[in-house]
Amino acid sequence: MSKPAKLPRPARQDNRRQLVLDAAAAHFRARGFHAVSMREIARAAGMIAGSIYYHFPSKEDLFLAVYEEGVRSISARVREAVAGTDDPWERLSRACRAHTGMLLEESDYAQVILRVFPDDVPAARATLVALRDDYEMLFRELVDELPLADGVNRAMVRHMLLGALNWAKFWYRPGGMTPGEIADAMVAVLRNPAQSNEVRTDA
Repeated sequence: MSKPAKLPRPARQDNRRQLVLDAAAAHFRARGFHAVSMREIARAAGMIAGSIYYHFPSKEDLFLAVYEEGVRSISARVREAVAGTDDPWERLSRACRAHTGMLLEESDYAQVILRVFPDDVPAARATLVALRDDYEMLFRELVDELPLADGVNRAMVRHMLLGALNWAKFWYRPGGMTPGEIADAMVAVLRNPAQSNEVRTDA
């Protein structure tokens, strides 16, 4: 009598991976890369320390996954925000609102992009830089569409705008200007400096 065929085992459900990512994002946001241990992240995710390595072989691998998710989520939000209009200034304003809202209010993952620099994680530096550059390409395209004067260094415009938006994390306080108002004010200064004194300045 032939032996009955073995049924394939059901695929193991990877239902703990997201818990690990969420815990890691919160810890990396609060304390950076070096100050956080895999044991702490595992504890926050409700796992024993050794189990976390089933999902991520090293802290660098875990951080890279968090960073990738941060770039993915903020990129998707910006793309969604600029859809539906062809006006270059409005597209830039919408992108800046989405960017600033994610960084200041909503996402541990997006905050990690600001909190930890590629040089802090040498083993993953090249990949982190490439991910950051891919995201900034969205703003390069938006700035390139603007009707700016001939000779304006558009790369410098992009760097100044993103730098100013990212720096808002150091002075933003709930109850003052909203993230959207901050973004609009910075775009207004870029678009028409002569009228920028009419924009709200209370942070």
